[in-house]
Amino acid sequence: MYLSSDNWAGAHPRIADALSRHASGFAAAYATSDLDRRIEKKFSEIFERDLTVFFVATGTAANSLSLAAVNRPGGVAFCHREAHMFVDECGAPEMFTHGSRLVPVDGTGGKLDPDHLKQQIASFPLEFIHGGRPMAVSVTQATEIGAVYSTDELQTISAICRDHDLPLHMDGARFANALVHLEQSPAELTWKSGVDIMSFGATKNGCWCAEALIVFDPAKAADLTYIHKRSAHLFSKARFVSAQFEAYFEDDLWLQMAGHANTLAQKLQAGIEASAGARLAWPAQTNEVFAILKRKRVDDLREKGAQFHDWVPPHGMAGPAADEVLVRFVTSFALTSEDVDRFLDLLESE
Repeated sequence: MYLSSDNWAGAHPRIADALSRHASGFAAAYATSDLDRRIEKKFSEIFERDLTVFFVATGTAANSLSLAAVNRPGGVAFCHREAHMFVDECGAPEMFTHGSRLVPVDGTGGKLDPDHLKQQIASFPLEFIHGGRPMAVSVTQATEIGAVYSTDELQTISAICRDHDLPLHMDGARFANALVHLEQSPAELTWKSGVDIMSFGATKNGCWCAEALIVFDPAKAADLTYIHKRSAHLFSKARFVSAQFEAYFEDDLWLQMAGHANTLAQKLQAGIEASAGARLAWPAQTNEVFAILKRKRVDDLREKGAQFHDWVPPHGMAGPAADEVLVRFVTSFALTSEDVDRFLDLLESE
């Protein structure tokens, strides 16, 4: 019962088959093959506009290079205080921007609070050079605790960005899960809502290693071509990333996998709500479910084979009682309904 992370899941068989199909023969290197060109065109079709795509190995690279692309001397980028780039990327965004800083912004559900964002931006007036100057805002879709930004929320934040001439970045490591939950188009949830640059994740959703950095205005991608190369993320055999995306997008496999994971999360959530052995920490919107359990119950579940992580309570949330633990369960394309049933049976067993 692997509920630790969607990173633990392997690759979907159709992704693996695509890699095998493209393993033989020859193709132009450095993302210039016919397949690479087709996949870039496919991204443009999905997002309903011309764009530029850069393949990278990790979500951390996508986030870091996104900020490097919009960097300013003395730059300050604003993100949620629980954002992955702020908490879990070992200072990579600061390193790739040569010392620009991340400044945390509060907000419930892992989402930026617009008023607090305004206050944080205002605390760096341009005339006061000693403090640095704003350079970007980043949102996470879906957030680190499984919530999603609506288009209205994104447009509110993008309007603040426009007022201050700041580009808006989206960390879309679980973008597919948010997309399925909201039942809106990729275009509506990105550039039509004011997003300028995006980290598009597929590794968590059934790929082996497929992450992309998307620039919605190709005219603004010229410098990123060099940043991409200098950061050592220009793959010589990029066709193997494109091969994954070929299968990922074919017949909307990416949305099917995300929908499957979301559906299992809802089943898991319902079981926890009905359980006497746990309580839901907050409602799940995507494929991450958070619950509070007694420490003894957590230990018992792990001894019986359940895999999941303890979680640090979000900023501003009252922590669990001394004998309780906040835990995170993550569903994936590889998990089955029977797996969830087995876990819920264990949860109810003494």
